[in-house]
Amino acid sequence: MPTVSAHPTPNPNSLKFVADGASFLSSGLVAFGSAREAEGHPLGEPLFALDGVINVFAVPQFVTVTKHPAADWDFLVPGIEKLLAAYLASPPA
Repeated sequence: MPTVSAHPTPNPNSLKFVADGASFLSSGLVAFGSAREAEGHPLGEPLFALDGVINVFAVPQFVTVTKHPAADWDFLVPGIEKLLAAYLASPPA
């Protein structure tokens, strides 16, 4: 499985996740501001299933996840990294 790592952004409620040698999308971008918007998307839907995720933005090079201010990164980061690594290991058809 690809190694996914979190990096800070200027917004303390957002982290940028990158994977060495892997792309999250073949091209373009996706942005989801709610679980409803992400419904059915193989990357967005599982991320919104994590309690506290309120926004997802993805381009080929990285995924930025924004959490609710009351959510805890210590709880969210391991789950996000695991989901992103699994997504990269078996990309959608």
